[in-house]
Amino acid sequence: MALCFDVAERLYNLFGCVILIGIIISLCHSDTSANEPAKSHDGIVPDTDMFIKVVIDEQKLYFIKGQAVISEYPVSTSKYGIGSKSGSNRTPLGNHRVAEKFGKDAPVNTIFKSRANTGKTARINHSPVPVNQDIITSRILWLEGLDDGLNLGRDVDSYKRYIYIHGTADEGLIGVPASHGCIRMRNADVIELFDNVPVGTKVIIQETKNLPDRETD
Repeated sequence: MALCFDVAERLYNLFGCVILIGIIISLCHSDTSANEPAKSHDGIVPDTDMFIKVVIDEQKLYFIKGQAVISEYPVSTSKYGIGSKSGSNRTPLGNHRVAEKFGKDAPVNTIFKSRANTGKTARINHSPVPVNQDIITSRILWLEGLDDGLNLGRDVDSYKRYIYIHGTADEGLIGVPASHGCIRMRNADVIELFDNVPVGTKVIIQETKNLPDRETD
């Protein structure tokens, strides 16, 4: 019996130490991983100091880093106004993120349907009279809502509503509300934004302006 207790004690001391070491290694690894920035789907680590702000009243999109406005672009939000409800064709407010991107390296003015490159090029309308049927062109940044009940979940989900930042064939309407809920941009502008913004970048859509000063040289 004494021999059994002795063997048991030796086994406990041996494997107890191994288990303890394993727990310590696991905790250290978890702590390190938690402090590492998460990579986006395109392999780029989003800069947490960088974000996009869309101001409905101004019909402008601002690309901001830190406390400086790096660039600004005229846009076109929904002609039906502000709203999040599915089927409303309105532009949602609140916090979003760039969930997915489509159109990398596609020629300017390329037409997309269901986010697929059609291989066709749009004829750009520069007049203030709409002539195209909400054609999506050049680049797509698909937005995902982050505010539960406002733009996330149930019948107010921005991602499920296919809310994009995208190029348009009706460039003549940029600067006035004319979209069906998305945020339209001129084609050259959306390509520039696309190239500078990784998946995971925060996007804030709000009614009125509240911005840092523009960056100066």
